[in-house]
Amino acid sequence: MKTFLQNKALPKWIILIIDQVITTWSFALSFFIIRQFDFEHILRGHFLVYVGIYFLVSVTVFYLMRIHTGLIRYSSTDDIYRIFTAVLIASLTYAALVGLWVEPEFSIDSVNIYVVLLINFFICSSVLIMMRIGAKALFYFIKRGTTGEKETVLIYGADSFAILVKQALEVSSVGRFTIAGFVDDNPNKIDKNIQQKRVYHINDIEKLQKKLHIDKLVILSEELKSDARKSAIEKCVELGIKVVTVPPTDQWMSGYLRMNQIQDLRIEDLLQRPPIVIENDKISADLAGKRILITGGAGSIGSEIVRQVLTYNPEMVIICDQAESPLHELQLEMEEEFPGANLKLCIGDIQNFNRMYALFKEYSPQMVYHAAAYKHVPMMENNPSEAIMTNVLGTKNLADLSMTFDVEKFVMVSTDKAVNPTNIMGASKRIAEIYIQSLNNINAEGKQQERSQRPQHQTRFITTRFGNVLGSNGSVIPRFRAQIEKGGPITVTHPDITRYFMTIPEAVQLVLEAGTMGSGGEIFIFDMGQPVKIVDLAKKMIKLAGLTPQDIEIVFSGLRPGEKLYEELLNQEELTIPTHHEKIKVSKVREYTYNKVVANINELLTLNKDGDETDVVRKMKNIVPEFKSKNSRFEELDSMLQ
Repeated sequence: MKTFLQNKALPKWIILIIDQVITTWSFALSFFIIRQFDFEHILRGHFLVYVGIYFLVSVTVFYLMRIHTGLIRYSSTDDIYRIFTAVLIASLTYAALVGLWVEPEFSIDSVNIYVVLLINFFICSSVLIMMRIGAKALFYFIKRGTTGEKETVLIYGADSFAILVKQALEVSSVGRFTIAGFVDDNPNKIDKNIQQKRVYHINDIEKLQKKLHIDKLVILSEELKSDARKSAIEKCVELGIKVVTVPPTDQWMSGYLRMNQIQDLRIEDLLQRPPIVIENDKISADLAGKRILITGGAGSIGSEIVRQVLTYNPEMVIICDQAESPLHELQLEMEEEFPGANLKLCIGDIQNFNRMYALFKEYSPQMVYHAAAYKHVPMMENNPSEAIMTNVLGTKNLADLSMTFDVEKFVMVSTDKAVNPTNIMGASKRIAEIYIQSLNNINAEGKQQERSQRPQHQTRFITTRFGNVLGSNGSVIPRFRAQIEKGGPITVTHPDITRYFMTIPEAVQLVLEAGTMGSGGEIFIFDMGQPVKIVDLAKKMIKLAGLTPQDIEIVFSGLRPGEKLYEELLNQEELTIPTHHEKIKVSKVREYTYNKVVANINELLTLNKDGDETDVVRKMKNIVPEFKSKNSRFEELDSMLQ
């Protein structure tokens, strides 16, 4: 009993002995049945010879087929099939051995051995299977009786994968789950029974909650994206039913689901949209065999660019960042995930032209993905000089070096905050957009300019613009999660504030796709779906944690410096042009001449060096007329410039 409760398995040799006791007993019983239990006559004959030979054959077959190596508590239909096969092979081998060798060689009287073997086949296989089923049932009966509080769960789906999940939960080592049934939206399966469990319609979840007191809905993580499943999840969230996910069955360790693989549903899962389809062949043709530089490579976006780029077999990936520890962690991860990849890890600040020059000279990148930037709005509102140095000067350094070293493509990762900016960060990114876009117009400027006055290049400069990414560094979601774990309160800046959200992998997929389709000068914007109200996001996260909004207080702290209620992806004066990808559009923005842009940026950098923040921000507003400060100490400049 203690062995059962401690989840220990019987030694394999004991299982082999038990199996052989059963097979030998079954053969003897079959022999007695044929001889009508005439023990006196049987024992005077060659009974022991027949039994002894059968034992030797049986133990050899069972050992070679490794019937004794399986864990009885996890016996399945495959094990039943193997038992039938083993008994059949042993019977056929024994019949051949007796008929061709034993009887002729030793002149032993025949005893209609084939009938004995036929009866033995059914008795032996049945008893072996019943022994396993009985031991399995006893184990789980005892296990369920010794566990604490039970959890009543529904399983989403009624297919083979859902059945595997059911079986995995029933045989779990903790044994705390009671399966109430399955939920599905397939009318052909509703009200049917699968393994003695009923299939309910997803609309019945509320009734089941009241009737059966459902604690959890279990769903495969790879099945989160369909509308029907989202509807079921939304119902559960509203009813206070926790939703948990299990990984795809091919990720189960040794074919068994581990309890630590059952994870609470995350808000990131709930906000995901249908998977993005990208043209991998075109991206591969663009990246395979290339030397690729990724700035900000240790950040949330940059590191995902590294991961995805490495799947396209580049010649070399140069990862540049000034954050030492995250860069080291990324190196360890990539060396494990992509052994043999040619990685160059470079610590450097993009503000430092000389350091960037040395990097370009040593590695001669052919593609540049520029993700390095300061992104925190309140932080940059209080440190505008650093926003200028990194987001403007850093971008200019990299763009100029890309022309000098004949980089094929320069792809900049921008932000929706660059549209009608209300803060320093957004305005600095918009200035960076203006600069790199102007580089594509150099050769289009007036012929009256001397060739020596304007740089000549073949580099194509491309901008990608999108909103917030789920789970990124500084994202609101990790902060809310930490506040919930502490028992609250959750701080939201304003009850009406909304944001666009996209997962990091899908954002990077679109960055790679846009970089491939770009011919130079475009600003690509991504379909971010519908904007999400942050207070609603907070309430959903509370419910996903198994709590109610009454359990966790939501406090409105007020808009932070530079923050606005609604983000935009397009300026009102801009138009969009569709591309072949439904999730990507091209923004038709105002064009700026290179010489004018360079003059403005040089003046901005000079003012920034002088250290007068007011003059710096005033110049930023001059370069970006739509830049109107909100909830900021620089708001008075807007009235002065009107």
